[in-house]
Amino acid sequence: MDDTTLISAGNWIGVLSIILLVLCFYFSLTFFQYLKLGDERTIKQSKLAAVSFLALGLLIPALYSCLF
Repeated sequence: MDDTTLISAGNWIGVLSIILLVLCFYFSLTFFQYLKLGDERTIKQSKLAAVSFLALGLLIPALYSCLF
């Protein structure tokens, strides 16, 4: 039996979604930290990263469930 058959593609999508949501939470916290410090460049970068990871974390499982 193959090791990759023990975990289906749907389970891998769930793991990927959790990782992306954790990264979103991390960049959200760094956004608030840089907001307090007043560093404009890193505020924009961390906000963009947090929103991007949130969008990916929510859209990938939704698209997978619609397509497969």
